[in-house]
Amino acid sequence: MAADSDPESDVFEITDFTTASEWERFVSKVEEVLNDWKLIGSSVHKPLEKGEYNSGIWEEKTEEISFADYKFTVTHHYLKKESPDGEEKEEPEEDAFPAAMQDLLCMNNDFPPRAHCLVRWYGVREFVIISPGANNDAIISESKCNLLLSSVSVALGNTGSQVPLFVQIQQKWRRMYAGECQGPGVRTDFEMVHLRKVPNQYNHLSGLLDIFKSKIGCPLTPIPPINIAIRFTYILQDWQQYSWPQQPPDFDALLGGEVGGVEFGKLPFGACEDPISELHLATTWPHLTEGIIVDNDVYSDLDPVQAPHWSVRVRKADNPQCLLGDFLSEFFKLCCRKESTEEILGRSPLEEEGKENVDISQALSKLTEPTTVQIHKLSVSSMVHSARKRMSRHRRVEESPLSNEVLNSILLYLFPDAAEKPSNGSEAKPGASNANSPPEKEPENYNLYNQFKSSPADSITYKLSLCLCMVNFYHGGVKGVVQLWQEFVLEMRYRWENNYLVPGLASGPPDLRCCLLHQKLQMLNCCIERKKARDNGKRPSPSDSSAGSVGERKVSGSDNGKAAQNSSGTEDRRERGEANQGKSWESWSDSEEEFFECLSDTEELKENAQDNEKKEGPPKENKDAPRLKAEGRLHPHGKLTLLHYIQEPLYIPVTQEPAPMTEDLLEEQSEVLAKLGTSAEGAHLRARMQSACLLSDMESFKAANPGCCLEDFVRWYSPRDYVEEEVLDEKGNTITKGELSARMKIPGNMWVEAWETAKPAPARRQRRLFDDTREAEKVLHYLAVQKPADLTRHLLPCIIHAAILKEKEEESTEDIASVRKVISQIISNASKILRYPNPDYKKLEEIINQIMAVETIIARARSLKAKFGISKCENIDEREDLERFVNSLLEEPEVSVVGAGRGPAGSIIHNLFVTAQRAALMTLDEESVKSGSQEERRQNPGAVSDFPPPAGREIILRTVVPRPAPYSKPLPQRMFCVLMKEDFRLAGAFSSDTSFF
Repeated sequence: MAADSDPESDVFEITDFTTASEWERFVSKVEEVLNDWKLIGSSVHKPLEKGEYNSGIWEEKTEEISFADYKFTVTHHYLKKESPDGEEKEEPEEDAFPAAMQDLLCMNNDFPPRAHCLVRWYGVREFVIISPGANNDAIISESKCNLLLSSVSVALGNTGSQVPLFVQIQQKWRRMYAGECQGPGVRTDFEMVHLRKVPNQYNHLSGLLDIFKSKIGCPLTPIPPINIAIRFTYILQDWQQYSWPQQPPDFDALLGGEVGGVEFGKLPFGACEDPISELHLATTWPHLTEGIIVDNDVYSDLDPVQAPHWSVRVRKADNPQCLLGDFLSEFFKLCCRKESTEEILGRSPLEEEGKENVDISQALSKLTEPTTVQIHKLSVSSMVHSARKRMSRHRRVEESPLSNEVLNSILLYLFPDAAEKPSNGSEAKPGASNANSPPEKEPENYNLYNQFKSSPADSITYKLSLCLCMVNFYHGGVKGVVQLWQEFVLEMRYRWENNYLVPGLASGPPDLRCCLLHQKLQMLNCCIERKKARDNGKRPSPSDSSAGSVGERKVSGSDNGKAAQNSSGTEDRRERGEANQGKSWESWSDSEEEFFECLSDTEELKENAQDNEKKEGPPKENKDAPRLKAEGRLHPHGKLTLLHYIQEPLYIPVTQEPAPMTEDLLEEQSEVLAKLGTSAEGAHLRARMQSACLLSDMESFKAANPGCCLEDFVRWYSPRDYVEEEVLDEKGNTITKGELSARMKIPGNMWVEAWETAKPAPARRQRRLFDDTREAEKVLHYLAVQKPADLTRHLLPCIIHAAILKEKEEESTEDIASVRKVISQIISNASKILRYPNPDYKKLEEIINQIMAVETIIARARSLKAKFGISKCENIDEREDLERFVNSLLEEPEVSVVGAGRGPAGSIIHNLFVTAQRAALMTLDEESVKSGSQEERRQNPGAVSDFPPPAGREIILRTVVPRPAPYSKPLPQRMFCVLMKEDFRLAGAFSSDTSFF
């Protein structure tokens, strides 16, 4: 039994060597990725054009793989190919070198300004990198590096891929890579050396050539010629010899006599520091051989002035301080403030004044006193006057952010019409109000404020935003903003009470394309116009004695139809004896006159009948006798006559203009109408609410056309709802017969109900559709309760509008194509964000950052133009070349200098370095004198050269030699060398023949 059990026990000890290990799975995953990306086999690549690495488009793909529990990232970098449809794909030649090996010898794209480091070191157009995952440790041990390299070699051999495959080793900051590229019978090994210090024996070209020759181990004698490409980079940091062109703002000028027109209407612009920190000059010798150049530890032929190719790049200062950007940023920060005006300035002056002067215990006794109330003492103007006194006393205790001089200058800038009288703060008021008609606007400016929902560039809202922005930055921050806003609100109150129009506003109803604050100010102007016209109508004038119908027609034809109707209404009331109540018209308070409502319909009909009996006399014996007298006629229609009275022409009546509304009132009205629901009762009530203007027009039409019918009104008001057709009468004659449209005949039609309800009443005796007093008080209350954050949100579109106009103005003098493109993008993005009532703060901040970036670009252009002396260049051709050169420096990573050191730009750059070296030498001399180290200065002859020691040296060595044996294929060899102060790197690509070795 024991013998039988032994074989069974051996079965469980058998090891299955066909099971895949973790290393095999990893190799398999690498092969799968190469297959998925179609990187297997060989492919045909066209020779690279000059500068293609810089002008072409680089793309990349990424995939995640793992070796056991260790994560790797596989990335495919490649230059995008241009494949026209008409070209046929070429078949790759058998035994052709891989494209990567051909790229090693290509000289058309040495030292690309922007590319992956492997592209710069090896010149390859396509490669794959396997790097550790984000949270994994670096691969430092030699055994792990060799394991990965063997995995790469196996994967390339199994798939037949000819794309170079690299593995990132050591710490990531060192940028160390090792890799391999395989082809038919050939292989290229990519190796790298990285040190912190440059060894002395390899600090020049001859030492690097020794390394390269020993590495390739060429068995031939003599060794084939080695092609050399060299680039030295020099850095210029000292700009002290050139004054920074940006002039600081003149703070004293802000308090001068020219404040309004010069400073307050303009935003500052420009950088407070030099936005160009360094200039990098790269001098290149692209094609050299070992025999024609000498560079060792004793002597060097590499003079930068004699270099055949110069290229320049500029290093820009990170986030330089710019005036316009600071203005916008500080103003935008106010949006996040939550304090109210009272919290910022303390207790409200109105409240304190009220506590001092109001005795609540005597309030009810005033109602029973028989004496006449002195209404003028309780007017709002007296309250404002006392409030100003209290504010002045309050500010003596705590100093105001804004001095009286600055405040008066700002108010005179905002209200230029106030300068017509002696001014003292905001007490100076205009004598005329013709300043509210803005000049013609440019179409571009119109489109901007229309897109941004801001306000016209010549409006008071636009000017106010600029003043608040400047006050916030220069004069006390948020406290100065609140103080100026309070003065502005008091000015609005004064203008409303004294019938002074607000300047800088277009006439007419509120423009819904502008910001809400601008609409509110326009609404206030509408109220002032109505009130002014009504007050003028109360005062007796010679025109009051004119005939009723003639006077009415004159008034209705005036420029302000609404105001004219109100004035006609006051004349009519005076004719009825309402003026003979023991008071003059001037003694009526605002509250009484503004909340006046017309008489009821019954009283109106009675008075109409009495007026007809007095004025018409005995009735005539014709069919017009029963009709009332016509009132409120504007002019005959010209074509139409009344249907029931064919001899009577149809008159167009004087009507009330619809009430102007701002967007928040329209939204509020829409919400109220929407809340009525969809029921029949709700729909009926909604229709009645919307037909107030229709009812008023019907009453005016009835008064102007006695004996008219609904069909007459529809023919004038809505001609499409009166359908006419030609029919034959009993005698066979063709006649025109008309009737109301189908929608007018619907039972319960609102037009029919309104017509039956409407009573004949001219516009001057109707209830007013627009209560200017109530609307003005609502506007003034709205302005008074605005917090600084609310005010900033209202005016931010105007500030962005002003900033973009400023940048367009500044750009026009510099002519930078990239800036124009960016400004167009900013306008497009801002128009999408600002057209909505509550824009996203983060998106607004992005817009402001883009505006700041444009300001920085323009400041950089001015800095470069000042350094290159473009304004001093007298030769027009050279000046144009320099301007193109400067613009290219702003837009491109690296710009070639035409003529190298002998061209106009090269000469200027050379002089810049020479001047900087002289300044450095003077500093060195001063230090030497102080320290007494004259001998040390003698030992440093490089200090007097035109250029400082190069900050970086890059050398490319190339050759084609058979390797490893003399009878092997001649294969490309390449080594890229980087020598810097604290960095020494050798990146070699060494090819060998795997068939004949």
